[in-house]
Amino acid sequence: MSSKPPCDQCIKGTIHPGNPIGETITLHGLTTYVVGNRTSPRGIIVMYSDVFGLALPNNKLIADSYAKSGEWLVYMPDFFEGDPVPLKMADLLIPVDAASQSKIGKYGGLLATMPTYLLWTGRHKTTKTEKVCVDFLIKLRRDTQPKGLKIGMVGFCWGGKYAIRAGLDEHMIEIGGSDDARKEKVPLVDAVVALHPSHLVVPADVEGLVVPVSYAWGEEDSLVSLETKTKVEEVESRVSKAEGKKPRPKMEHQVYKPGRHGFAVRGNPDDAAERACLENSVTQVLEWFGKWL
Repeated sequence: MSSKPPCDQCIKGTIHPGNPIGETITLHGLTTYVVGNRTSPRGIIVMYSDVFGLALPNNKLIADSYAKSGEWLVYMPDFFEGDPVPLKMADLLIPVDAASQSKIGKYGGLLATMPTYLLWTGRHKTTKTEKVCVDFLIKLRRDTQPKGLKIGMVGFCWGGKYAIRAGLDEHMIEIGGSDDARKEKVPLVDAVVALHPSHLVVPADVEGLVVPVSYAWGEEDSLVSLETKTKVEEVESRVSKAEGKKPRPKMEHQVYKPGRHGFAVRGNPDDAAERACLENSVTQVLEWFGKWL
């Protein structure tokens, strides 16, 4: 089991400027930000955001970047059901110019808001959180399967764990007609990207994967260490050997520098190295889904 403390790094970073171009609708019971090709998409990308959810502009702007090519229909559901980490914490802990923030302001703010965050994590235990995600994906899969649309899921930080778990064999469902001969068992999603995924439980969260997964890790990630990457790779190797000739879904691992936690969604675009992490992580997502969807 994971022994990591609550994700204090999940509430640090930079708020990005920009105006989201999508709209918010209700989809399969959840408030959902939607953007992209609604008439003839190549496939669907589902985003599971960091803890700030739909309220953080960065998350919507990333969805917009996935939709920019016109190939994809992008959904970002409010998996927190109206209860993300309060954005007022971001206003304090995610300054536009982090260099101008004093250490007293930074750490004083963190200590002041940590009780609120701990209470929030208590309301979002794994079992409840996963059920919300899985229920949405089941409805989406049943709705889109007759259309032949594939589904990719990308998760950031908190959402990375649940994006990975969406690709497990234990969540596969039966779809098809009433005739047993026409039914088939399929995974909830067809491919996954997990960007600095926090709170991973290894091997439980990864050994039953049945879809290709692309991981992004950071060299200077103080929450999700590269040791986690090594453990995931060890599980992949062990399972591959155990299954012998049975084909295993493809996996890849990319490491970002500096790659501080949250680099794919809350990096500082005014810093050249952090901007590269932001841009390259978008490329990683689109290339992976372009390959598998």
